Amino acid sequence: MKHVSVLLHETVDLLNVKPDGIYVDGTLGRGGHAGLLISKLTTGHLYAFDKDEQAIAESRENLKDSLDKVTFIHNDFRYMQEELSRYGVEHVDGVMMDLGVSSPQFDDPKRGFSYRYDARLDMRMDQEQSKDAWQVVNTYPYQDLVRILREYGEDRYAVQIARAIEHRRQEGPIDTTFQLVDVIRSALPEKELHKKGHPAKQTFQALRIEVNDELDSLERGLREACGLLDLHGRCAVITFHSLEDRLVKTTFKDLSSAPFVAPKIPLKADQMEQASFLLVNKKPVMADEQELAENHRSHSAKLRVIERIRGV
Repeated sequence: MKHVSVLLHETVDLLNVKPDGIYVDGTLGRGGHAGLLISKLTTGHLYAFDKDEQAIAESRENLKDSLDKVTFIHNDFRYMQEELSRYGVEHVDGVMMDLGVSSPQFDDPKRGFSYRYDARLDMRMDQEQSKDAWQVVNTYPYQDLVRILREYGEDRYAVQIARAIEHRRQEGPIDTTFQLVDVIRSALPEKELHKKGHPAKQTFQALRIEVNDELDSLERGLREACGLLDLHGRCAVITFHSLEDRLVKTTFKDLSSAPFVAPKIPLKADQMEQASFLLVNKKPVMADEQELAENHRSHSAKLRVIERIRGV
């Protein structure tokens, strides 16, 4: 399946791209957002991060006519500041992040992300790392499985699924996605199996987040990104599930709020410290009717944008 970039024009438009600006794509993927941003640059430059070497290779081909305007970096965006310092970059004019797993990753059976294909449990975005979904499912203690399924999958049947995994792996390892789906089905009450949506969706989400350390990466990455922003620079983030969106919303609210000062402290207005950031959109931007009809992945997408207004 071809990967269609979600909220493509909305994201790039809200970055207020300057032709000579320096920008970062924290989640390059197949280069959809990057390609549109690069088309607006003259002397500017884009630094593009991705943990997936295959994504970088495909983007290099997709962006072959603009390679002089892009630098590819194979690393997690949580290390943005460290990586950019190698290129002498201390401030940027904008950062964008399109979180989660791309369609090509989901649709490649051998990557083990999807419950729709039978494959070895994997789910690694960076295939050089050792921890994969097989390791989590087959070696994590019962209590850790419960925690992961509750926190990252928000699954009301976390205890039952973790117990079923524990029992099943006593007979032998759970090697494949379909084997895991069977275990999950066995743990759920009949009424859950007939509900809309796949019964393994929340478990697979939880495992993917654990394998790729997605929430810790996002929390640090957001701080790194906003710390890099020059005056009037913007950070635009697209999320696809409630855990991501809650983290982005909370971080942006914190950054755009002035430090608390007790009412009894006698300070004049011009003496009070002001927030360094401003929320560009207080409510998230979501896909319009046309995009919803053309791109199923856009249904859960939310775009939030923040701008540095002082304090560089």
